[in-house]
Amino acid sequence: MTRVAMILPMAPHVIAAVLPPEQVSPLELAAAVEIFGATNLDLGGPLYELRVCGAEGRRARAVGGFDLSFVEGLDGADTVIAMPWDAWDHGGEPTAEVLGALRAAHARGARMVSFCTGAFVLAAAGLLDGRPATTHWRQAGELAERYPSVRVDPRVLYVDDGDVLTSAGAAASIDLALHLVRLDHGADVANAIARRSVVPPHRDGGQAQYVEMPVPEPDPDTFSDTLAWALDHLGEPLAVADLAARAHMSPRTFARRFRAVTGATPHQWLLRQRVLQAQALLETTDEPVERIAHSCGFGAASALRLHFQRTLGTSPQAYRRTFRRSLRTGDAAA
Repeated sequence: MTRVAMILPMAPHVIAAVLPPEQVSPLELAAAVEIFGATNLDLGGPLYELRVCGAEGRRARAVGGFDLSFVEGLDGADTVIAMPWDAWDHGGEPTAEVLGALRAAHARGARMVSFCTGAFVLAAAGLLDGRPATTHWRQAGELAERYPSVRVDPRVLYVDDGDVLTSAGAAASIDLALHLVRLDHGADVANAIARRSVVPPHRDGGQAQYVEMPVPEPDPDTFSDTLAWALDHLGEPLAVADLAARAHMSPRTFARRFRAVTGATPHQWLLRQRVLQAQALLETTDEPVERIAHSCGFGAASALRLHFQRTLGTSPQAYRRTFRRSLRTGDAAA
């Protein structure tokens, strides 16, 4: 029998999602509700308490409607999310009350987050001054022009600057939300939520502060069976020829089509998947680094350390110390 580390339930982390006074972007709001609002299911206990807050105490319409005063929602919140503020397209700005509440939340230690053009709200509150940040690429130029002290990078998927995090548009909100879960509860919980939501658990550069734009997901009709097989055999030596044979292509054709679809070479993809598997094992088991390196297909611990450093900017042992949470052990079949 193998001892498997399980994450203990923790007190719910309060997240307040701040909506604009007029139209609400449904996709980003759905990302918050999906990732943070339904995380009590089969994960060992409530992880988050999600509050949906209408700016200035006004009613903000969304699916089914929400009604919660702004000040009440932010009071005591551990994380505050500024939702897309479409009023920017019409020259609208948050009121002094909204900006003051955001500054107060940040001053007392709340983690500040923006989805898409919510970055404009954080910038207006002065919370992005001198910081790296991102937003939807179409509004990145305007954000930089309005707030020249903000170091805007339109190329990244999201930016983690410690206590302030910003995401690009639309689906990037899901990526950042899962990144927050990973920071709070580790890869095992984030992966479970991603699987339930039928989204990739990782489309980012790992723990690097600046997360580069992700490679596109492979075309399921072309590569899904091959990649599923590869994921089940990461601990074995795998060459392009092996993957090509599974896909019934010549190695040259496979490599060309794989890169055209995914933006990465088969070798790069394999390395990334092996690092991801090693991350999960470091977080959820007590296996030594040498054994993890072998089971993930790196062969030796030195190879795992090399690629961990290149990909995540840290060592396997340092990563394990950082991301292991309060644990209890349980049994699972070997």
